[in-house]
Amino acid sequence: MNAFLDAAIAEAEQGLAEGGIPIGAVLVHRGIVIGRGHNRRVQRGSAVLHGEMDALERAGRRPASVYRDSIMVNTLSPCAMCIGAILLYGIPHVIVGENQTFVGEEDWLRARGVRVEVVQDARCVALMKRFIATHPQVWNEDIGI
Repeated sequence: MNAFLDAAIAEAEQGLAEGGIPIGAVLVHRGIVIGRGHNRRVQRGSAVLHGEMDALERAGRRPASVYRDSIMVNTLSPCAMCIGAILLYGIPHVIVGENQTFVGEEDWLRARGVRVEVVQDARCVALMKRFIATHPQVWNEDIGI
């Protein structure tokens, strides 16, 4: 899974380089990345383009069986909106890079039978801590504060 987290981190770094929020995600089906994305709310002026949503969008239209046999790998704990999409498509496994800077609705996922692994990757923590310290208003907007 380390290579997939590395890919999600690369997405987060790309988002930061574009002037956005450094959160990345990859959707993995049977060991192959089929969708990768990063938070592009700032870049696109979007209300909903979080990393997970971008990865799903870039994966394109897939049969339900593909989602039900996939893993979502995120650099940060997913928010309620992204969890809703994960549940809607029946993604059974989520790997979270870190949840020290933000704890999403992980318990909601677990209660619905989704396997959630939080790895507390130091790179993910550092990316978010730096961003939150330097861009608190953008971060607060992203999480609805």
